[in-house]
Amino acid sequence: MKGGVINLLKAKYLVDQGSMRNWRFIVFLILIAILMIANTHDYEQKLYRISELEDEVKILRSEFVDRRSELMELKMESTVSRKMEERQIFPSSVPPKKIKVFKQEEKSFWEKLKIWE
Repeated sequence: MKGGVINLLKAKYLVDQGSMRNWRFIVFLILIAILMIANTHDYEQKLYRISELEDEVKILRSEFVDRRSELMELKMESTVSRKMEERQIFPSSVPPKKIKVFKQEEKSFWEKLKIWE
């Protein structure tokens, strides 16, 4: 046991015969570690990008609500009439009248022939 720990600390497994197999395994572990680090880095970059986009969506949503409220105010009758008064156009004092148009039904060919009888 004591000799095993000393050999491990001296790294004899890297210089003895058959150490090529150990080197391959160590290189394999290093490559796996590099891939894991790269994958974690990519994952964190995506998380940062997602949080930036969520912040941008919040800003755009609040801007949309502001613009919509401005539009609703501009569409109000009082606002329109105030802006038209500046151009010397005043609201009518007579209320509008509703015009109803009735569509006449077309008579079929046979009904038109009955008139001639």
